[in-house]
This record gives sequence, structure tokens and C-alpha cells, in this order.
Amino acid sequence: MALEIRPIGTVVAGRTDVGDDYWGGVESVIQLDEDKFPVDSVQGLDEFSHLVVVWHFDQASPEDVEYHARSPRGNPRWPATGTFAHRNHRRPNQLAQSFPRLLRIDGLRLHVTDLDAVVGTQIYDVSPFFREMGPRGAVHQPAWPGDMLTDYWAART
Repeated sequence: MALEIRPIGTVVAGRTDVGDDYWGGVESVIQLDEDKFPVDSVQGLDEFSHLVVVWHFDQASPEDVEYHARSPRGNPRWPATGTFAHRNHRRPNQLAQSFPRLLRIDGLRLHVTDLDAVVGTQIYDVSPFFREMGPRGAVHQPAWPGDMLTDYWAART
């Protein structure tokens, strides 16, 4: 059975260019749909430092989806890994999640930083990040993500 979901908001301010790196220092605004949600739907959210935001790579083409193993960013220095070992727009449903820091709330406008989605991106869910719901136990990963993401959160110069 297919799941039908509808956007709850849109990124209306922040970075406009799609890119792999230099997301540091970008402040963005998520505008929740004022026709659907009353202002009190965000009541209490301002007590949290971080959010979980689910969004769609809606500026990517469905033809970009790839199911085979490939080197991240096409870089042969990094090992070929399968679709589900990547976090880019080439995923089957082109869904992403980010964990931005909540700066403030103005009505149904959520001001955040470290949201790696561009202006115009459709938002499908927003929730507070609960430390208790984060990873349990030690987290491990191969070396290539750290190498690949060295400049991901660097500020653009």
C-alpha cells in the first residue's frame, strides 16, 4: 500500500543554491502552512534546542535515483556503497532528514540553523529532537563519511 503524505510547510528563507558543502552558518526559515495549523500547534516547541525535520529533495529529478553501488560523490577514493549507505537525493523516495538548531519561533515561522535544505523545499514533518530517542550505544562508521563531509558544515568563504 502506498503512503500519501502532504507537505506541512516550506523553506522560505536561507540558502538558495544546491550544493554538497559549506552549509555552516546558514540560517533558514521554515514556514508552516497557516491554512492548516493554528499558532498553538508549535506551543512548547521553543523549549527544545534541536528539531528533526523530514523533507523531500523536490528540486532533484526522480531520474536521479540510483539503486546500484557507487562511490560517494563519484570520488573513486571512497568505496562503492549501495543506495541505502548514502544520504543524498538518489534515494528511492528522495526523502531526507535534518537536525537543525532551533533559534526562535515567530508565529508559524521556525527560524533554524544547520538545515541543509534550500529555499522552496517542501517540509513533510517537524518534531523536537529528544536526546533519549537518539542513537543508543556507541556509534561507528567507516572513515569515508568523515573525509567526504569535512567541509559540509564549514562556513562559505
